[in-house]
Amino acid sequence: DQRHALQPGFVRGQGAGALPPHESGLECVALVDGRVAGLCRFRDEPREDGSAFVGHLGRRHRIERVLLISGDRESEVRHLAERVGIHEIHASQSPEQKLALVRAETARAPTLFLGDGINDAPALAAATVGIAFGQGSDVTAEAAGAVILDSSLSRVDELLHIGSRMRSIALQSAVGGMALSVAGMFFAAAGWLPPVAGALVQEVIDVAAVVNALRVALPPRSLIDYDAGLPGLRENSPA
Repeated sequence: DQRHALQPGFVRGQGAGALPPHESGLECVALVDGRVAGLCRFRDEPREDGSAFVGHLGRRHRIERVLLISGDRESEVRHLAERVGIHEIHASQSPEQKLALVRAETARAPTLFLGDGINDAPALAAATVGIAFGQGSDVTAEAAGAVILDSSLSRVDELLHIGSRMRSIALQSAVGGMALSVAGMFFAAAGWLPPVAGALVQEVIDVAAVVNALRVALPPRSLIDYDAGLPGLRENSPA
């Protein structure tokens, strides 16, 4: 009866000998004539670029802490965390526990939560920035602030650089435009800038701010600054 052949109690009861010691991960025991003939162990492995991606977050993106929050068993979560260089883990977490953790961390500092499942939706909505990763559900996409359809960490890095670059250019245009306008008002109030010339200068300032903002549409040389292990891709600083 194949339904009972893989149950340890049944095997031992038939005198097939002790099964191999249990380890973490999914185990599949092969039996031949009621005796253990082989054992296959399956466990999740991180992406090839996982360690490089995690390692560059603090250096390139000023991320102070990286946490791995998962509903899987602690042995599996710890195995993955050790492989990619994450030192703080929270295993066997329910959606409610994930939400509580994210809320607690967000109360202390801005947070970015990367999730790929329906049970991550509450945490995605609670984080400062939530990124839905991969081909998730509509619920996950609605809860997240950004959605990455391609399940690649290099795309996450691109998104981080795009957001940082857009913010930098927006601040340059806004702050620079206001600073030049204030300077023009000072010169006009001092009588050094006639009204007509002042109006022309203000128009030039407005056009300069708009032109600078249009730089967002120009693609930089690279949006990935870590070794993603992709052919022809080297670690570069984005323009």
